[in-house]
Amino acid sequence: MIEQPLSDSTAWVDFFSTADLPVLRHSVDELERLRATADATNGRVLAGVVMHDPLLILRVLAYIELHRTQRQTVDIATVDRAIMMIGITPFFRDFQHLPVVEDQLKAHPQALLGLLKAINRARQAAHWARHWAILRRDVDVEEITLAAFLHDLAELLMWLFAPTLALKISAAQRARPHERSAMIQAEIYGVPLYQLKLALAEAWHLPALLIQLMDHRHTENSRVRNVKLAVDLARHSAKGWSDAALPDDFAAIRGLLNINQETLVRHLDVNSATAQALLTLDKPAA
Repeated sequence: MIEQPLSDSTAWVDFFSTADLPVLRHSVDELERLRATADATNGRVLAGVVMHDPLLILRVLAYIELHRTQRQTVDIATVDRAIMMIGITPFFRDFQHLPVVEDQLKAHPQALLGLLKAINRARQAAHWARHWAILRRDVDVEEITLAAFLHDLAELLMWLFAPTLALKISAAQRARPHERSAMIQAEIYGVPLYQLKLALAEAWHLPALLIQLMDHRHTENSRVRNVKLAVDLARHSAKGWSDAALPDDFAAIRGLLNINQETLVRHLDVNSATAQALLTLDKPAA
């Protein structure tokens, strides 16, 4: 475990590149259940298990890159295609005896809670990103979904391998709510997580398309906006629907999807009381 910030983003990338990435216990249990009936298991079912756990997604993408052949010239940017490329039998052979998140963070229960909350945000962001991509008739919904799932990968890694520092970040954000998160991250980690995320994605040779979709400097691209707005909304609504950033989020989402507030709220699948409150958040974009 890292107790003090490393010198720079290169040092963090080097550390994470040699770390054995754990996965959720639920993922291990599900893979073992499917392994017992491997002959009857298909890629779609396996992909469903993988797409519940961003840490397992990262392991699968890393596996694909490690086993890339000279004939493989096209990046694999979805889990379905990755599993198709690996094959069912090799997948079960090579994805067993995986380290477990809950074991790694057993001595850090608050960090485990922080990690699980971040994973839940990632799932919610992926759900919204996928739904909006379908509404937009995107050319490849799965790529959008995967990019939203992995958008905050650097934060997940910090909870896993630098839990003390991650808890300091959480405390500082509560104490200084109006300060930019990137400033707090640079102060405590020595590098903003946004910068570290892109450095890790490049170092790990994640598909170029995924890297672009996770990079909000490309928000002139509607697919990038789709991902970013889903991630933003998941973060700002994580503790309820009273965050001051929500009106601007909704204005941007309405613009992306070309819908009104009533239609947008209907697509969020919230209870009726929350829906009524959200109908008033229709402030025009600045």
